[in-house]
Amino acid sequence: MKLYNLSTHPNRPCYVLRLKDVCIMLDCGLDVSSLSFFLPCSLVSNTGNLNLSLKPFTVSGTTLQGLKVCDGGVFVDGVPEFSVPDTNMLDMSEVDVLLLSNYHCMLALPYVTQSLGFRGIILCTEPTMHIGRLYMEELVDYVEKIPKLNRASYWKDPANFKHLTSGLQEAVSSALSWRQCYSASAVHESIHQVEVVAFDESKEVFGGLKVTAVSSGYCIGSCNWIIQSDCKKIVYLSASSTLTTHPKPMDQNPLKMSDLVVLSCLTQTPLSNPDSMIGDFCINAALTLKNGGNVLVPCYPSGVVYDLFECLSGHLDNCGLSQMPMYFISPVANSSLAYSNIYAEWLSSVKQSKVYLPEAPFPHAELVKSNRLKHFSSISAGFHSEMRTPCVVFTGHPSLRFGDVVHFMWLWSKSSQNTIIFTVPDFPFAETLAPYQPISMKVCHCPIDTSLSFAQSNKLIRELSPRLLVAPNQYTVPPFLHPQRTELTVDADLSPIALHKNDVLKIPMEGDYQQIEMVPELADSVVPQEVLPGIGVAMVTGTLIGKDSKYIMQTASENEAGRKRGSLARTYAYGALDIQEFIVCLKKQGIFGKAEEGKNGQIIIDLPHDDTLITVENNSTHVFGQANDILRVKIKDALLQCLAKLH
Repeated sequence: MKLYNLSTHPNRPCYVLRLKDVCIMLDCGLDVSSLSFFLPCSLVSNTGNLNLSLKPFTVSGTTLQGLKVCDGGVFVDGVPEFSVPDTNMLDMSEVDVLLLSNYHCMLALPYVTQSLGFRGIILCTEPTMHIGRLYMEELVDYVEKIPKLNRASYWKDPANFKHLTSGLQEAVSSALSWRQCYSASAVHESIHQVEVVAFDESKEVFGGLKVTAVSSGYCIGSCNWIIQSDCKKIVYLSASSTLTTHPKPMDQNPLKMSDLVVLSCLTQTPLSNPDSMIGDFCINAALTLKNGGNVLVPCYPSGVVYDLFECLSGHLDNCGLSQMPMYFISPVANSSLAYSNIYAEWLSSVKQSKVYLPEAPFPHAELVKSNRLKHFSSISAGFHSEMRTPCVVFTGHPSLRFGDVVHFMWLWSKSSQNTIIFTVPDFPFAETLAPYQPISMKVCHCPIDTSLSFAQSNKLIRELSPRLLVAPNQYTVPPFLHPQRTELTVDADLSPIALHKNDVLKIPMEGDYQQIEMVPELADSVVPQEVLPGIGVAMVTGTLIGKDSKYIMQTASENEAGRKRGSLARTYAYGALDIQEFIVCLKKQGIFGKAEEGKNGQIIIDLPHDDTLITVENNSTHVFGQANDILRVKIKDALLQCLAKLH
């Protein structure tokens, strides 16, 4: 069994698991941390409209195009790019299935589906598919509105590395693989390939494995995946939460007693408590409104923002500020609010019970109805005619690099009455604000991350009792800023196997057996002989048929059975295959081929005259192409001649 790590960020994972003859991709997260190296993008071509203090980046009298200095920092002045999974680590045509755990971890899906040769099945829950589509459509809308006057590629020229600051030099080492945003058509094509599943619904993958999604409690439709073969059970533990919020609670029982747990997406804010952060958010927002200021909340279009609507409206009621308007601005705002109220079966029992009253599961439905919460697709879609101040504005993008939030930063950042409140944990707020400095508005950092803390994950893993645990390397050492806080790691007593960037782990799994179904007629003829108390052995002669990783042993035909009753009655082949001897035996059969070494120790024998490939691995041999039954029999006979015999 092998596990590939294609991602650079543990909270935006992309793993590939090779188990038996099946290749499984686990999530395809989009690393947006690259956005912090870019300047904010105005909706017009002149960044001067943002009141940014920009200077050319000059070294030894040479001005480097595409780079600007702002408040002492160096930024890229161009359309932002994204860090995508490294699909060059393997042949994407070999991926049989892609399992998506939640809508935060699927935003690189168009990059994957557009990869050369990808033909895999994509599985996720219905809310994950629809809300993930909204996230991608919002991202595309924001990026497409950026004037495309400067792609700023000069700064990535390796010849210019020596002129860059240390921070940019480190970024450039991976920036060569950064990609521009996908298109709306690419989003549509990728979503069209998705097949939805329900919680606890098992799906067969080419007959060899069964995969099952179980609720993870993190967001609407989020799940953990159970991957089972005949003898092995593997758990992919993605973003999960044991807190009581709006999604359906985490289902832990099916995850117990597994052979392997692959861990990802623990909290990004280990020193913050989500409940206290929501309380601080409400207090700071209400205080700003009381003093006549406006509140800006950079956010994603779904998820925690629903809880913020609910908690803030209730807090404003208690403070006598019910008249203060809230605005939700996003290209997908209307769809997001609508979807949240139609997915009752994916919500907590408290939210579900409201549907039968009947009431909307979320309070924001009533807030919209009473005009306390108004939503707009953009600031140019009638917002200015409706806007009243002081107010609270929820809008994107939380990176502050593009989207309507850039307009509000230009509008409100110079007044000390206003406040910006950061609740999304994906972006360090100091780096996010760096190109806007100096600013006068108040800054509140209230990161809300409901995923498992290290204490919660350690407790959970002990209860699950897996034989092996694989975790990102970042989870096995204390955070960089808190090197003494050893409790902020996955407990060493659990002996996690650390997974580094671009790692290919060979995971030691004992007892790699394959289940074989025996037809009743053959089973009736088997007479076991007891060799040890409770252990019987029987010799079986039959025809083994293998297809789609399923194996059936049938009764041998009369001719074959007669032949086996003769000289080959008790002959069994075993041992390692000598490739050169195999090629010689093929030639004797009139089959001509050439052997080449493939990936991961695999040997590929090309039979050009027969339009057929033979792949030889440690424990298996496969025939691909147009080989007919006669050719396959000849290949089998040549193979048997090269192996030792057990009589």
